Amino acid sequence: MSKVTVVGSGNVGATVAQYVAEKDVADVVLIDIIDGMPQGKSLDLMEAAPVHGHDRKIFGTNNYADTKGSDVVVITAGIARKPGMSRDDLLKTNAGIVQGVAREALKNSPDAIFIVVTNPLDVMTYLTWQTTKLPAERVIGMAGVLDSARFQTFIGMELNMSVQDVRAMVLGGHGDLMVPVPRYSTVNGIPITELMPKDRVEALCKRTREGGAEIVSLLKSGSAFYAPGTSVVQMVEAILKDQNRLLPCAVLANGQYGLKDVYVGLPTVIGRSGVKRIVELKLDKEDQDALKKSADSIREQIDAMNNLLVAV
Repeated sequence: MSKVTVVGSGNVGATVAQYVAEKDVADVVLIDIIDGMPQGKSLDLMEAAPVHGHDRKIFGTNNYADTKGSDVVVITAGIARKPGMSRDDLLKTNAGIVQGVAREALKNSPDAIFIVVTNPLDVMTYLTWQTTKLPAERVIGMAGVLDSARFQTFIGMELNMSVQDVRAMVLGGHGDLMVPVPRYSTVNGIPITELMPKDRVEALCKRTREGGAEIVSLLKSGSAFYAPGTSVVQMVEAILKDQNRLLPCAVLANGQYGLKDVYVGLPTVIGRSGVKRIVELKLDKEDQDALKKSADSIREQIDAMNNLLVAV
């Protein structure tokens, strides 16, 4: 019986637990440092099981011993940036949280595959890999699935066509420098560049880059969690069912696209062993330059994080 641990029982973590159970992917352990929160949310989700018609177990805890033997560990723990908080403050705080989580989770589940969701995502994924010393194939960041889903949504809305026929590809870091790739984004095989004018394509790319901020501005308090949560579950399901899905994920580049020693969003085949291979697409110069710029920005953040951690 597959077992998934979700670290952090906030909106994203609880949504991951909900979808993993409702899709009958695995049993779930929801863990948090806040006493009662994971227990309460897990019990609420268990009480929904008879309505949804599944028998998956969802268990809330504050003790890492309960996570023992997990097949996948999803890290959502961390804080959002607050007013008056610098980016360095956020980086330092979340780095400390993620380091502690990675160490504790690894002790109890040394064979697990780690999926990182905490922001800044690409940097926290690198830190998890650095902390656990696991093969890079077993440490993956979730961002490209979410960013591509947003791009797909906007394409469907723009064309008034079913999103079920839309496929999209967004590469690079999870932030303002992400790289939507229109020529590899299609509606039932037809590139969107043949279905709408260039200015509309560019407008959708811009909206995709700002997709998270758009939701934050609408909510006034908090950030997105339905789409991030279900994006994580698509990755979890691909791994546990060995589906060999081609999904954009934050992975360690080892020469692909001219990039090295940096976690960045690339087209990735994932299955039971984690990352099976990185697919190299033929990018035009503009997209290749944008991808390099995004990766350079991530590398700068990694250097800043390492300096902050050394200073602790």
